[in-house]
Amino acid sequence: MVANHKAVPPVLGIIGGSGIYEIEGLSDVRWEAVYSPFGAPSDELMFGNLDGQEIVFLPRHGRGHRVPPSELNFRANIDALKRAGVTEILSLSAVGSLREDLPPGTFVIVDQFIDRTFARVKSFFETGLVAHVSMADPVCGRLGDEIAAAAEEVGITAVRGGTYLVMEGPQFSSRAESELYRSWGCSVIGMTNMPEAKLAREAEICYATVAMVTDFDCWHDDHDDVTVEQVIKILMENADRGRALVRALLPRISGRASICGQGCHTSLDYALITAPEARDPGIAEKLAAVVGRVLG
Repeated sequence: MVANHKAVPPVLGIIGGSGIYEIEGLSDVRWEAVYSPFGAPSDELMFGNLDGQEIVFLPRHGRGHRVPPSELNFRANIDALKRAGVTEILSLSAVGSLREDLPPGTFVIVDQFIDRTFARVKSFFETGLVAHVSMADPVCGRLGDEIAAAAEEVGITAVRGGTYLVMEGPQFSSRAESELYRSWGCSVIGMTNMPEAKLAREAEICYATVAMVTDFDCWHDDHDDVTVEQVIKILMENADRGRALVRALLPRISGRASICGQGCHTSLDYALITAPEARDPGIAEKLAAVVGRVLG
């Protein structure tokens, strides 16, 4: 049975680096630990208010960048954001470019992913409660359009559309891998947005990625191979633009008057496949924040 879905006030969740959180005018700032049955999130969540719009920040790798990509507790991160009332997620991610026309400093509003990770738990659902959500369009097109308009408003060079190849890491690519991914038509490469996007879909949260290019990976003959120092330098340069993007996006988020027309907020309507009498009550309780709307 499909549950009714009442529109709730939008709350913007931002996953990214610490430089993005230092937004001028942010008030009522507080850090809070949010419980998740899936374990500890990367860090406490930072709650704040900007021009009347509630925002929740999550440092993806924890403050001080403590947690490597393969050890991120993606389920706890998304579950905690859902419990905090987040309805849309802006994911800000450092990436390498796989295209000549996407130089360092470019922002790419991703619309597709190829998931090459292999050491991560990728679903909230398990034995006792099974569900299958569509990932044909893995990000929210409505939110992506709003991000593109916000970027244009503040003069940020942002390319609309592109495929993000998500590798396991933490090592960077070999030249052969980089060339393989280029031959697949991928635009950028990074280590963090899968299974993040899949879990956001299961949690019925709108999700969009702004991939911030820091380097040309290792395929480009005219550029040095990627180094941590290079990545950090570009990241620092991107922080100001990231904050400007968030400020310009907020009024557009606040203007949403109904549930997402792209179906993000109702993605579980036809996803549960386990018969009601076969569902494990313990698993259902564990998934209360994620699946409670359709379980009643």
